[in-house]
Amino acid sequence: MHEQYQPGAVESQAQEFWAQNKSFEVKEDSSKEPFYCLSMFPYPSGRLHMGHVRNYTIGDVISRYQRMLGKNVMQPMGWDAFGMPAENAAIQNKVAPAAWTYQNIDYMKKQFNQLGLALDWSRELATCKPDYYRWEQWLFTRLYQKGIIYQKKGTVNWDPVDNTVLANEQVIEGRGWRSGALVEKREIPMYYFKITAYAEELLADLDKLDGWPEQVKTMQRNWIGKSFGADIVFDYDKDSVGIDGQLKVYSTRPDTLMGATYVAVAAEHPLAQRAAESSPEVAAFIKECQTASTAEADMATMEKKGLATGQFVIHPLTGEKLAVYVANYVLWGYGEGAVMAVPAHDERDFEFANQYGLPIKQVYRSTDDSLPFNDKEWQDWYADKDNVLTVNSGTYDNQPFQAAFDAIVADLEAKAHGKRKTQFRLRDWGISRQRYWGCPIPIIHCPGCGDVPVPEDQLPVVLPENVIPDGSGNPLAKMPEFYECQCPKCGADARRETDTMDTFVESSWYYARYASAKLDTGLVDKQAADYWLPVNQYIGGIEHAILHLLYARFFHKLMRDEGLIGSDEPFTNLLTQGMVVADTFYRMQPNGGRLWFNPEEVEVELDAKGKALGATLKADGQPVQIGGTEKMSKSKNNGVDPQVMIDQYGADTCRLFMMFAAPPEMSLEWSDSGIEGASRFLRRVWRLAHKHVSAGPVNRVAPDNLSAEQKELRRGIHAAIEHASRDISQHHKFNTAIAQVMTLMNTLEKAPTETDLDRSLLQEGLESVCLLLSPIAPHISHVIWQQLGHNTPIIDEQWPVADAAALVQDSLQLVVQVNGKLRGHIEVPASASREEVEASARSNENVLRHIEGQTIRKVIVVPGKLVNIVAN
Repeated sequence: MHEQYQPGAVESQAQEFWAQNKSFEVKEDSSKEPFYCLSMFPYPSGRLHMGHVRNYTIGDVISRYQRMLGKNVMQPMGWDAFGMPAENAAIQNKVAPAAWTYQNIDYMKKQFNQLGLALDWSRELATCKPDYYRWEQWLFTRLYQKGIIYQKKGTVNWDPVDNTVLANEQVIEGRGWRSGALVEKREIPMYYFKITAYAEELLADLDKLDGWPEQVKTMQRNWIGKSFGADIVFDYDKDSVGIDGQLKVYSTRPDTLMGATYVAVAAEHPLAQRAAESSPEVAAFIKECQTASTAEADMATMEKKGLATGQFVIHPLTGEKLAVYVANYVLWGYGEGAVMAVPAHDERDFEFANQYGLPIKQVYRSTDDSLPFNDKEWQDWYADKDNVLTVNSGTYDNQPFQAAFDAIVADLEAKAHGKRKTQFRLRDWGISRQRYWGCPIPIIHCPGCGDVPVPEDQLPVVLPENVIPDGSGNPLAKMPEFYECQCPKCGADARRETDTMDTFVESSWYYARYASAKLDTGLVDKQAADYWLPVNQYIGGIEHAILHLLYARFFHKLMRDEGLIGSDEPFTNLLTQGMVVADTFYRMQPNGGRLWFNPEEVEVELDAKGKALGATLKADGQPVQIGGTEKMSKSKNNGVDPQVMIDQYGADTCRLFMMFAAPPEMSLEWSDSGIEGASRFLRRVWRLAHKHVSAGPVNRVAPDNLSAEQKELRRGIHAAIEHASRDISQHHKFNTAIAQVMTLMNTLEKAPTETDLDRSLLQEGLESVCLLLSPIAPHISHVIWQQLGHNTPIIDEQWPVADAAALVQDSLQLVVQVNGKLRGHIEVPASASREEVEASARSNENVLRHIEGQTIRKVIVVPGKLVNIVAN
């Protein structure tokens, strides 16, 4: 054993042992309890960042700990390899996305191994490989035939220069992020998953997920958005519209129908399109709407604009004419693409009505008339629905919310102009992407037979990997060798679908494929899937709380209904780890922008309490602004390269710092002093182990007839085991578990080594340190364990169990207070009665001085902790 701790050599030795022995490859074993630990698989960007390191270290610590509890642990790894980033990088670098992706996978895999992750690489998958997406296509064809997948026209952001669909986030001020062209709204055929058919179950089953953060479940409930309301039908005013017809809207507040003063429709609505035929002004406004963002965040903050169409509809209860407006805040594809506007009691309608001088009619008042109505200043009349009554509502006046709701809906139903309805905010999932680097949609378009699913024996539809996209549309649509084919039904010339699937599809079922990743006869082996699934512990960022996690839950239910798996939910427990944040520094530029400097480039002046007083750039000694701590990112230049840290300190030091600096669910603030401290601690462990091993073999002695000091040492060992075990098993408190090991190390470093019994106790203490650190710092634990004389690897050892007998104390030291102030300490036998404890406290020399001449009123004894004497 080398005298100095050499992380590189230690980690190479451990990693080589694990690789040679295939230590982390697992198979189904009915004699052992399975534990499936999974961290969200990465996009192969080429280099790990600190967010990766933290996420995968958390999962690895949990996996290794569960293995030491005797469970059959599976921790697989794969690559979320399709998608826009690879295609954009390929365009920029003029290479094929496949070559770029596989090169990145190779590099990142080496980095994962350097971290010492206990991964079962025999189950590795990449979503861009045909042996993976073949089964996605197979499931697609089955679901298409059942109607769970269907095709309809959908409105998309269309870049007319790049000839491609853009996500909302790629539309910047109405222009394509890459081409700068004005983006158009187009209707094109798209394929959809009917996720709305599972909305009720997706919502109800959230109540079963006791191991999920409440915040995530609330986000999903809000996204699914179950609401109770009514469809309301307005007849067209034939004189203004020109034809007979009806406008249908859905409202969660039919009780406010008597306050409706206009209706608003989306730009794509038939009424808006009809008005545009005779009004250039309406046509121009519709075109403007079609270039605007439909991202929810943008919709919430953008200016509400509209234009009167000159059309009217008839109020179903009063017969009044209500003006029809086309408005930019109404979206086609959400409900009927139309809303009834009640500006007195809807903030968005209130803003719009005031902007365009439209009527605002109050139909609710406070029960005690304490809040006067103001049509110029918004008031939230729904904050307390139990304390309002209807007003200005004719026969519905003076009714509370529910009574008005029921009465108005009943009258609408009686007039055949409405119907009570439960609705969900959730919309069907459009999965068509006009992109090359994705899973081909397995549909063939035949002039005679229509849309025909690719037969199973012709799957997979293989994506050609030697394509170098140029950014102008989907290359597949320009490749006759790809799209020209024959109809599998009639044999006629046909055209293969060139759209590819949303990459969320691949990430929605990958966790199930790991159960039988190399199976070539089906999507999953049901026996293996039912052994491993559901995932016991899933780990990933809260940014995936809605779409990825919701789609994965949906897919799990689809696979269940296809008879592929036997459970209802994919993930039993979910841990959403916090971000890694670091200090930011910048200087203002003449153009108003900010030039960001990496923390390594900056010298920070601190006061005596460690508070930053100022900062200067090392290169020129001139001041820089302190921007506060923010998530590590390239844009703020405050990232730390994990590879640099691993090369400098070793993986165990990085892992230890990550686990010690903050609980997993909290943000972790990067600290140079913190990682230095982690490094110093591991060197201390190595140094004590080296000193102990160098003294020669240990003659193990039974821990009998211990002196008081020896008993206290052994109690410290087993107290650390007890507390660390509790901290890790409950809420994954790795930071406090590490603190227990640090406390134990302080004790061991001072322990005597004169006798065989002393050395035997030190051996027990060092073994405990290794076992407790093994999930967190696995390399150093592996090597020291061997040096302590063990033939079996530490990964095959059981988690230590505290010896209850060692925790029993012969005596206790108690705090003694007089009137709540510390006045001394007493040592009493652990078995001492309350009376004996009180007597000892009363006789304490310092206590006697402080109660001299006073009368003791009472004595409070807190067992095992303190005695407080109240006197005056």
